[in-house]
Formats: sequence, C-alpha cells, structure tokens
Amino acid sequence: MGCWLTIVGIGEDGLAGLGREARRCVLGAQRIVGGERHLALLPARLAARAHAWPRPFSVDALLAARDVPTCVLASGDPMLYGVGATLARRLAADEMRILPAPSSFSLAAAWMRWAVHEVALVSLVGRPLATLQRALFPGNRLLVLSADGHTPAAVAALLTARGLGASRMTVLAHLGGPRQRIVDAPARDWPPGAQPALNVVAVACAADSAPQAAAAGLAFASSLTTSGLPDEAYRHDGQLTKRDVRAIVLARLGPLPGECLWDVGAGCGSIGIEWMRSDVRCRAIAIEADAGRQALIAVNRDALGVPALTLVAGAAPAALDGLPAPDAVFIGGGVTAPGVLDACWTALKPGGRLVANAVTLQGETALLAWRARHGGDLSRIDLAYAAPLGGFETWRPALPITMLVSRKAAVAADGAPAAAH
Repeated sequence: MGCWLTIVGIGEDGLAGLGREARRCVLGAQRIVGGERHLALLPARLAARAHAWPRPFSVDALLAARDVPTCVLASGDPMLYGVGATLARRLAADEMRILPAPSSFSLAAAWMRWAVHEVALVSLVGRPLATLQRALFPGNRLLVLSADGHTPAAVAALLTARGLGASRMTVLAHLGGPRQRIVDAPARDWPPGAQPALNVVAVACAADSAPQAAAAGLAFASSLTTSGLPDEAYRHDGQLTKRDVRAIVLARLGPLPGECLWDVGAGCGSIGIEWMRSDVRCRAIAIEADAGRQALIAVNRDALGVPALTLVAGAAPAALDGLPAPDAVFIGGGVTAPGVLDACWTALKPGGRLVANAVTLQGETALLAWRARHGGDLSRIDLAYAAPLGGFETWRPALPITMLVSRKAAVAADGAPAAAH
C-alpha cells in the first residue's frame, strides 16, 4: 500500500536536534503519535495533530488508520529496544521508513568514553532485574536502560549482594538536553532516593575482597559459562543433570539464536537455563510436574540471568498441549511415561532435534523401542570421579546414561520431506 508511516528518533533537544529530513516529516505529517514526553518536545502549533500512545500501550489504533500519513516519535534509535522494532513485526517493509537519532546507549557510551561494541547493553524496561545476572562479573562494563528512577538503587543493591559493591556506577539522566544530570558513586555507597525517571546506568564491574566475593554465592565463572555450569550454581533436590552430562546434552541439542527448546521433566531447569544462556534470542519452556522443583526452577532462572524462561506446571504429555512448537526437545525424565516421546516428536518442527536420557533399564528399553520406529543415534555416557578410599583415592562411577539423539526430517525446497538424521 506504499509508505504511510515514518518513525523519527528524537532526543532531549527536541525538534531543534532533528536533521532536515526528520524535521520535514514531523512538520508535514497529518498525524503525530508518540509518548507524552516526546510530544511535549514539539512546538504548540503541532498540538492539534499530536496523539499520545494509549495506556496500556498498544499500536492497534495506529495500524487501523493506515490511510493517514503518520509520523511516530520515538526515543533515539527506534530499532534499539524501541517502538520501531514492534511496528516492524506488524508492517511490510515498504509501509514504513525509519529516521534514527543517537540512542540513549550511544549517548551514554560517548559520555563514558566507552566503545559500544565492548559493552554489554541491557534494557530493564518491562524486564525483571534478574536480567542483569548473567552480565555481572569483574571487569565487565554494562550500560543499563532503566525502567524508572528507582532502577539505579536496585542495580546497586544487586551488585553489592553479588560481591561487586566496589563497582563504579554512573547514572546519566536526560542526556543531551537542558535537564541533563550525572550522578557517580560505588554501588555499595549508592545514595538513597530516586533518580530522574529517564536514565541510563553505566556500570564498571569490580569485585570486593575475595572473602566477600565468595560469600556472595554464585561463582563469577558461572556468569561467563554458557554450557556446563558448576553443579553448585543450581539449587536442586538431587534431580539435576550433572555438569559433564549437561555439556554433552547441550552440544547435541545445538542451540541456535531464536530457537525454542522444550525441557521435559525439567527438574531444577538446568538444560533450559543453559540453552537460553547460549544466546539472548534463545527461548525455552520448562515442563515440570513437581511443585518443589517448579520453585527451584523459578529461583535458578533468576539467579542465572534468564528470567524469561517459561515454566509450565504439569506432567507430559498432557502439559504439552497448546505450547509453541519446539525447534529442539530434551527429555531428562519420563521417557517411560506413555505417549511422552511420541507427543514430543509430533510437535517437533521439521529439522528439529530430540535428545532423551535414560538411567534405568526400563527407560533404556523405551528408547530402544522408539529408535526402532523413528531412527536416531544411541550413546552411552559412563563417567567416574576421583574419591577418597581410606588413605588413597579411587574412581567412583556415576550411573551410566543412555542418550538418544534423533533429528526430524526437514522439508526440502520442493515441499517433500528430506532425510532424517
């Protein structure tokens, strides 16, 4: 239908800071839509054309009036945690154009003299504080887009609890405008009270003394590891896929950015958590019937920085109904339950991977029978660990694990099924 929508990035300096083309689009638009803060930056003569986003936020009314040439105002770069990304998922490419301005992250990086590509960028707008957890380790630098004026104090408290109270924090509020304000202090000495609502927090992570850092709980190494975290990183009741096995399972699952995993019989959630830690775009659904283990999953996903992991309370296969189709499935428990393997295989996307573990003879028999019908590769994992024996040491074997790996047939370009692996 042609381009009817222009998204203009605007800074704290308002209309005066826009380039010629962006200014022309704002002045010539029949309708201007934006947040109340954005609209307040416009001159009074444009007020008749201005419409604030509804509360709760929705783009439906905007999209329903595509016959009206419209300009949407957004903070900085509309495609960096902005409304541009939301609208791009709903519109054809030729319906919109985007004229970005420097993002809050770019302005903050310039102020701090930090290279943007060397910094972790995290938005806490509409996201829990636990999102930060995976980025907290000594030597790392973060730019955090705050949800509101209380976010800096919450970040300071989290850093201090993690043994990173020595981290230098700089709050940069209303950057580039007349109300610009900068506050700087170590996390452990952060002043009480709220900061201006529009702010970015720059954090240079630094550890406290070694005893304090150790007392903080989770080892800093866990923040850096994506597969095979230390077993001590998890709270569990014994139902935990151990570290070495976990690394093997994740290697066979082969997570790719944007893919969705079903972790069936999730236990304490370790496989789904490490799947999501492999890339910020990965998604995982943990299916667990036991209430105590559900609580452990909720604790572990926050502590390890993937609060977006979805928890489904229930037993497979019934609990699988209505879930988004997975790109990969891991069955860590319950392979003997009637219908679980078949339900997972049916739901799996073409080209998807299924990995299932068994430690009992009955579970191994179920995997052998299923493999005879659908194919796949079987592996046996035997591990042993050194342990004391009197005044000496010996090998203590762990329970052997039978692992089935099967790939569902992909769909060829002509629509015919391709071979499974």
